[in-house]
Amino acid sequence: MRSPNECYNSDLQKLMSAIEESKSEIRVPKVTPARVSPSILTRVLNLLSSVKFGVAMLVLLVIASMIGMLVMQQNVEGFDKYYAELTPSQKLLGSALGFFDIYHVWYFNALMMVLSLNIVLASIDRFPKAWTYISRKKLDASATWLRGQEQSATFEMRDAGRDVLAGKIAAAYRTQGFKPTVTEKGARTFVFGERGAWNRLGAYAVHVALLTIFTGGFLTAQFGRTGQMPLKPGMTSNEMSETVFNLDQLTQATTPIPFDVTCTDIEQKLLKKEGPITADNTLDWLTRIKIKDEYGERDAVVQLNRPYDYRGYRFFQASFIANGKARNIKLELTPEKGGAPLTVSIPRDGSTLLPDGTKIDYADFYADFSMAGGKPQTQSGEYNNPAARLAVTPPTGGQPQRAFAFATALPEGAPIGAPIAGYKFKLAEYEKVPDAHILSVQKDPGSSIFYLGGGLLGLTLSAVFFFSHQRVWTLVEERGDGEYEVVIGGNTNRNALGFGERFKRLVSVITGKPQEVSDNE
Repeated sequence: MRSPNECYNSDLQKLMSAIEESKSEIRVPKVTPARVSPSILTRVLNLLSSVKFGVAMLVLLVIASMIGMLVMQQNVEGFDKYYAELTPSQKLLGSALGFFDIYHVWYFNALMMVLSLNIVLASIDRFPKAWTYISRKKLDASATWLRGQEQSATFEMRDAGRDVLAGKIAAAYRTQGFKPTVTEKGARTFVFGERGAWNRLGAYAVHVALLTIFTGGFLTAQFGRTGQMPLKPGMTSNEMSETVFNLDQLTQATTPIPFDVTCTDIEQKLLKKEGPITADNTLDWLTRIKIKDEYGERDAVVQLNRPYDYRGYRFFQASFIANGKARNIKLELTPEKGGAPLTVSIPRDGSTLLPDGTKIDYADFYADFSMAGGKPQTQSGEYNNPAARLAVTPPTGGQPQRAFAFATALPEGAPIGAPIAGYKFKLAEYEKVPDAHILSVQKDPGSSIFYLGGGLLGLTLSAVFFFSHQRVWTLVEERGDGEYEVVIGGNTNRNALGFGERFKRLVSVITGKPQEVSDNE
């Protein structure tokens, strides 16, 4: 029989055992933190800053630009004929999708804006990481990490001391174009070197160039103007005209320009002087103009391959009115009373004074002369029967008298070849020129910005792809008895082959002999 104390102790033990068993059976549930889904704004920003999304936008923009190149645009000369030859379904589809004026359609501008936003957001998102390569350089590294790099080498060296060996390694760095930095941590010495660190920021320079190009293109599309200005010698104009084709309707719109343009001369350089005035027989055509505005006057020449720029306007040679004229004429004058013939040259719309005081004005030129109703005219633009009309004023004064000079001999007694003011006139030579030149006038506020962006893009792409950021670390650790273990490793962000060759040369300079280098690519 147990005593009361024994019973109490036994009951207490059973109670404690039950408590322990209860505690062991209790399972505290694991609390998993609830996942918070990102907000709609965050998801939109992540999409807009995505590289894949930017590439997709760029592809769509390129496709739209190709459509603009392959499909004739409605502001191009000849669009009316092109549009008339299309089928009704092609007209309907092209009009609905804006293919005939794609550079001004809403979705083209939207693509440019979204792509520009993508470039800005992607740059903001990724720039801090790239900047760490510039602002916080990794100056040390473990031996294990170095052996795992693209290029690495391990060797032992014996030298006068760690400082001397570190100086030797730093000098070797300089021979290969690396800028060295020496640091020490306890018994270990690190030599870090790099070249082309700015290459890490090259992508952002490309982004700036693309945004510059987009800005120039947008300014040109929204605020640019293009028109034509026909000019002949003596003519002044201060506006350009543009044919606007709104699908089935042709309208003529004029746009003023902030200065006067006066044509002083036009010239056509022909491949064959005896040939016609046609584009295939033209080597070059020149329009000499005088520009006058509040800043004064200036002379300029607009050539076929040399446009002229002034105050944001560019003048191109567009075409010419191929109605045969003469830039200058050479006349043979035979005195009616006998004497030696005279030869004179007169420029278009010019005049000359003979020794006896007779004045001859070059009034007009007819490439294919004929008379209709008593009035001279040209039957065609071809030089079939060239003749010059003159205004001859006798020395005694009075009203100028009309005279004609023909290139071909006239029949004897022909009234039109009768002497005027005491002279008979013959057209000896003439320089062929069209009636007028038509200049294309373009106001392009974004051209300078576009060209700046294009040049910057070419430079930045060259810098990004032809240069690289190369880094090398060397760990020097003493092993005793004046021996040091040297572990060297490095990497590059591009041009691994070129970096491998430079790395081998670096190791050879440090060791003084060719060295096998491990390639862990």
